[in-house]
Amino acid sequence: MSLQLSKRHEWVMQSEIRNMSIECDKVGGINLSQGVCDTEVPVVVRRAAQGAMDDGWNTYTRYDGIDELRAAIAWKQKMITGMEVDPEREVVVSAGATGALFCACLALLNPGDEVILFEPFYGYHLQTLVATEAVPVYARMRPPKWSFRQEDLEAVVTPRTRGIVICTPSNPCGKVFSRDELQIVADFAEKHDLFVFTDEIYEHFIYDGLKHTPPATLPGMKARTITVSGLSKTFSITGWRIGYCICDPRWTQAIGFFSDLVYVCAPAPLQKGVAQGLKELGRGYYEKLGIKYQDKRDRICSALFRAGFTPHVPMGAYYILADISRLPGSNSKEKAMNLLKNTRVACVPGEAFYHDRSGENLARFCFAKEDSVLDEACRRIESLS
Repeated sequence: MSLQLSKRHEWVMQSEIRNMSIECDKVGGINLSQGVCDTEVPVVVRRAAQGAMDDGWNTYTRYDGIDELRAAIAWKQKMITGMEVDPEREVVVSAGATGALFCACLALLNPGDEVILFEPFYGYHLQTLVATEAVPVYARMRPPKWSFRQEDLEAVVTPRTRGIVICTPSNPCGKVFSRDELQIVADFAEKHDLFVFTDEIYEHFIYDGLKHTPPATLPGMKARTITVSGLSKTFSITGWRIGYCICDPRWTQAIGFFSDLVYVCAPAPLQKGVAQGLKELGRGYYEKLGIKYQDKRDRICSALFRAGFTPHVPMGAYYILADISRLPGSNSKEKAMNLLKNTRVACVPGEAFYHDRSGENLARFCFAKEDSVLDEACRRIESLS
């Protein structure tokens, strides 16, 4: 038989995050690998989505999202960040932040274009670039603050470089880029005429009095920045797939057309639910998220310290990279599997976030869990002390 898979299938692989989720399910463990976020969905969001179904919002919507949701996204962006957004021309709703980024890359990158990834990176960012035939190159961030220098960017830029990806707050390391660091990126992007693709899905998970600064709000950056975010984490609706991008009107139509081709539209009644949540849940809701999750962070960091797994305490998001070198195993996957075997707690091997073996003694732990589940996971981890 001459039938076979396309060469394209080799570019995309099952993520280690999902692999560890599968391994966790096999043993009935606690899944601290995947960022599922199993905390409660706000009542107003649930009820609005249910009401929309009952009211007949069950067919296709406009390809870039319903008017109500795009307006709510623009209003919330202005309220929180001061950023002016035209909901009619500068917002595209898609199937999750992942879908929005994928469609933006399809619209703005050509095969062979190079895009800089800060490392450690989120695997889906890497795979999105590869799937769209862009070429990832890497700028290493260094612990404990995951710092970088302009020289790190200049060392990897070439005439083929077309863009740079910023994830702030960062998955997997929890870095929150400071305004000074963003200015370095902004100056670099302007100097080399680059797109800046941002992943700001964890924008409200900020700790220790820090502040999230959207890169698009820096002077001169709005025209070249593709701001990607969504409500999966903020409203604990990872399965709803409601994300969006905000960008210059020159780019939105093409991004929207690719979203239409791949997804047609985001789920209609769920768009209604999210829109209502954005309208009713004010600044206080988002501030409470940071307080709640900082407490979760502190609890799991304490457990990791007591177990001898030194954590790099995150400034934002809800993941921790921790040193698991004391566990048996020749690489991070073997060490993570050893942890799962002995505690039935799943984490993600650190090598999933590097293009080389630099993460072989690291693992990522997700703490977006209900308190009772997180406390049990902490108890199991501490049992190794």
